[in-house]
Amino acid sequence: MASPLQCSIVALLLLFCLRSSSAQLSTNFYSTSCPNVLSTVRSVVQSAISSERRMGASLLRLFFHDCFVNGCDASLLLDDTSNDTPNFTGEKNAIPNRNSARGFEVIDRIKTAVEKACPGVVSCADILAITARDSVVTLGGPNWPVKLGRRDSRTASQGAANNNIPPATSSLSNLISSFSAQGLSAKDMVALVGAHTIGQARCTNFRARIYNESNIDPSFAQLRRSSCPRSSGDNNLAPLDLQTPTNFDNNYYKNLVSLKGLLHSDQQIYSNGSTFFNSQVQSYATNPGSFSSDFVAAIIKMGDINPLTGSNGEIRKNCRKTN
Repeated sequence: MASPLQCSIVALLLLFCLRSSSAQLSTNFYSTSCPNVLSTVRSVVQSAISSERRMGASLLRLFFHDCFVNGCDASLLLDDTSNDTPNFTGEKNAIPNRNSARGFEVIDRIKTAVEKACPGVVSCADILAITARDSVVTLGGPNWPVKLGRRDSRTASQGAANNNIPPATSSLSNLISSFSAQGLSAKDMVALVGAHTIGQARCTNFRARIYNESNIDPSFAQLRRSSCPRSSGDNNLAPLDLQTPTNFDNNYYKNLVSLKGLLHSDQQIYSNGSTFFNSQVQSYATNPGSFSSDFVAAIIKMGDINPLTGSNGEIRKNCRKTN
């Protein structure tokens, strides 16, 4: 029988092995293995947004929807037919993503360009992280150093996508719970939902708000009803930010203070009776620098959610399927 000392040594060795197989993320992870990865990704992102300004919001959203489902592991990118395993189900058809998540073709183009520059080196999960930053910067938002070194998952979870990604109908308590489950604070949440300063939403996601809710500016509700009838036009789009839907700025928060949040979940973080949330929104509405710095801190934190590192996962050759 092993002595207590021997058992302690074995335990320490196991702990060392576990830590060494889970390399930490770092901003210079590809500095020698793929030194041109950042410029390669940036070029494709800028081209895509130049062709369609809305694409910046779509690419940023992919990063959110990936990280909220079992960590930032590119599981969102897997097609339902991505494995040789029969009946493989991905996350693209989960309720929060179906007919909504977009930009996958841009990620394909980025992956192709990166593979040409350095085959088999850069993960799809890291591509999503870099792409999110470059989308924000291209649309006039803040810059930040992206931590890299994630690997790609071989699995996906449609159930987790349905459960973990907060819908547009979320109450404040639901939002707090969803973000808290990912290790994100209430302050992180208020900053991160500011991503809705860019992009658009489908009529089906805001119809109930513009026809049934009272905490909404009447003229704004009437404006949105003109393109979102009570019983048709589910896919008609409206900007999440009334003034500058393709500029990453703080107008989203100004809209909330004016009761012009498009989604029910948006307006929930203001005019809900919570002193903390109301003051946080007012702070961002009047201080764009505060919003930018807090958004950067929160999205870096979000990028740290359960990454696969070391020998876990894989580096996919094609982001849509496992190797």
